[in-house]
Amino acid sequence: QSCLSRQQLLAAIRQMQQLLKGQETRFSEGLRAVRSRLSTIHASLAKAAPEPPAAACPALQTPADGRKFGTKYLVDHEVHFACDPGFQLLGSSTRICQANGSWTGQEARCAEIRECSSSPCQNGGTCLEGLNHFKCLCPPQWTGTTCQYQAQTAPPTWSVTDDPAFSRQPRCAQIAQTQQCSCDPGFHMSGTASNGICQDLNECEVYRQQGGPRLCAHACVNIPGSFRCSCPAGYVLLGDGKSCEDIDECSLSQDNCTSGSTCINTGGGFQCVTPQCPPAAGNVSYVKTSPFQCERNPCPMESRSCHQAPKTISFHYLALPSKLQTPAPLFRMATAAAPGRPGPDSLRFGIAGGNERGHFVVQRSDRHTGELLLLQSLRGPRTVHVDVDMAEYLDRAFQAKHLSKITLFVSAYEF
Repeated sequence: QSCLSRQQLLAAIRQMQQLLKGQETRFSEGLRAVRSRLSTIHASLAKAAPEPPAAACPALQTPADGRKFGTKYLVDHEVHFACDPGFQLLGSSTRICQANGSWTGQEARCAEIRECSSSPCQNGGTCLEGLNHFKCLCPPQWTGTTCQYQAQTAPPTWSVTDDPAFSRQPRCAQIAQTQQCSCDPGFHMSGTASNGICQDLNECEVYRQQGGPRLCAHACVNIPGSFRCSCPAGYVLLGDGKSCEDIDECSLSQDNCTSGSTCINTGGGFQCVTPQCPPAAGNVSYVKTSPFQCERNPCPMESRSCHQAPKTISFHYLALPSKLQTPAPLFRMATAAAPGRPGPDSLRFGIAGGNERGHFVVQRSDRHTGELLLLQSLRGPRTVHVDVDMAEYLDRAFQAKHLSKITLFVSAYEF
């Protein structure tokens, strides 16, 4: 009986196997049919309406004397515009990229704000442009923000009287039996109505005494009827007639650096630098691999002091204006793993030396980057040195140290 049962079981299993094989075949055929049908539908749809590429709009330019915020020009992205102080925005401050590839709004332009163009100063007053506002310099007998009120005052002390170039005859006319005299802009009436003379206004002195906004970034020079700005040596006056821009002597080949040194442009001048690797000490020695980098020679296996010494020493030179607003990021250190080798999983940054260490701090800006920040303003002219080191660790084990020697050339001026 047991033999019969075994034969029956084997036969039943074979039947089940045949049944499953048939089901599998039918299932595979069904899948093939569905796949074929989907391919046919996909091909017909693709042929009927090809998928359009992602629409984009043409690049927008940053307006002169202004700024642009936003760098993506795809559909629905926005770009924003703003103007520098002393300028007003004409056009659209925000533009959006539309699906048809065009921008909404009008082209953004920055126009200089000229408050004096409407001649707001009355009774012979002189209009001076300020930053987003104007100021009236009134003749002695007038006062008020637009010289609208009469006042009896003595001749001002800030007029120039000892140089004939700074005085001229008034323009007079007979109106209804009375003589009316007036002065050109930039001059004021001095003396009596019968023998008055037009004296120059010293705009530089007026603004200094009355605490108004600075007329010039550097020096104000009074001239007959007006003023002009001047810049210190090593700077050039910009088109606005007020601001000063540093001359890059290095790029213009106006330096006298020898062939073995490198020219570094600074505020108002230049410096010739020749970075040197430290001299060999014990088992530690360096070789110069570029004008601004030294690399440590291979260490003996047993020399712990050699392995602890910086693996690389790099030299960096930065030009700063005087009294820079703080906190100000100055320098970044980052690590990069060699191809095929695991990079460090931990970094430590520190200030290793320098003559003004208390002015700086090093902080981690992300997992693989450290940043040197200036915390206290530096007044120039002066040269400041600060050394920053970066130690690499893998599984909490020290791997290598890198030293950055940073030199800051602080200008005598705030521009």
